[in-house]
Formats: sequence, structure tokens, C-alpha cells
Amino acid sequence: MEHLPRQNLAISAYQSLKKDIIRGVYAPGEKLLMARLKQRYDLGVGPMREALSQLVAERLVVAISQRGYRVAPMSLAELTDIYDARAQLEGLMLELAIERGDDSWEAEILATAHTLSKVVEVTSAEEQLDLWDARHKAYHTAIVAGCRSPHLMQVRDSLFDQVERYRHLWLCETVFSSAALQAKREEHAALTEAVLSRDRSRARRMMREHLMTPVPIITEVMERQGLS
Repeated sequence: MEHLPRQNLAISAYQSLKKDIIRGVYAPGEKLLMARLKQRYDLGVGPMREALSQLVAERLVVAISQRGYRVAPMSLAELTDIYDARAQLEGLMLELAIERGDDSWEAEILATAHTLSKVVEVTSAEEQLDLWDARHKAYHTAIVAGCRSPHLMQVRDSLFDQVERYRHLWLCETVFSSAALQAKREEHAALTEAVLSRDRSRARRMMREHLMTPVPIITEVMERQGLS
């Protein structure tokens, strides 16, 4: 891979390492040894350091002075704080979207909701998880994009990066359950109806309930894994 431009190598390193951290390939608190990273991703020290620096900025990796890098720890306190912050922000953005959204905003919500509802059996469990997660993100992004605020969208993206590891624990517990998926389809259908009816208070309440649903499940998984 070293024949690629340096910027592309750094991006590749960042994307691969971030995905592995989110997927739990590296445990919270685990030391990230440069020699092992270079071997796993077939990349040099420069691109790996750039990737690690970016992940430090996203709070997925912690830099230890003169001692390298570690995967950021996970805790129940952080879980609750991140999910509450995300729900608060998403509620504000939803209200602004209902106030400012136009016909094309409504059409994008309907399109992404339809695509999300069509996730069915695919070739592998990992592909199903990736497909559902990508479509779920697209649906929720379509809803809040109507707020028309690039700065709010940027803050939202940052919170989403920080919540990814916790969300992955929830996804692994639910995406492969037909009953859980059906419950989510019903939640999304009800939420879509509330948003498109422009009922701000009802839509905001439903959005918060929807976004906070994973917290008890993630809490149970973390306690099982000794991450409390």
C-alpha cells in the first residue's frame, strides 16, 4: 500500500483503525503498539501516527505522554452522558428541521425510511449489520438535515463518532433479532408520521424515547463485559 499518496495512506489507516476500535477488535484501555499496527494494516509509522492523532481528536484513542497510545476507556457514566447529549441536540435540530424543512426534505425522509424498512436477509451477518447501520444513519441524518445548520450538523457528527462504540454493542444485540428489527420498523414509521405531520412537541418526545432506547441494553452488555 506504500505506493499510494501519503494522504491516502493516512485516510486508509484512519478508516481501518477506527472501524476496528468501534467493532471491539481492540479492547477499551488496550495499548496500541505501533509495531502491531504497522503489521496489521501494512502501513508505515507516518500514516499510522496521523490516523492515531485523528482518533485522539475524536476521543476514541488516548495519547499517553512518552508512552504511546491506548484505546479510550468506556464507562456507564460516559454512555449516559453521550446518549443524553445526543438526544438533546437531535431534539433541537428536529424542531428546527420541522420549522425550516421544505418538500425536498420531506421527500428525502420518506426515501430513506423506505430504504431502511427494506433491509432483509443478506449474504452474511456482518453485511446485514453494515447495511442496516448505514441506512439507519441516513434516515436520521435526513430528518435533522432540514435544520439547515452546517455547524449543528458538525457537532452532531462529533457526538456520533463518540457514541459509535456503544452503538455497536447495541447493534450486535438487536440487528440479528427479527423481533427487535420489527419493533424498530414500527418506531421509525411512527416517528416519520410525527415528523411529517409537523407536530414538534410529539416528534421531539418520540425522538428522545427512540434515541434513548438502546441505553438499558448497552448497560446490560457492558456489565456483562466488565466495562461498568
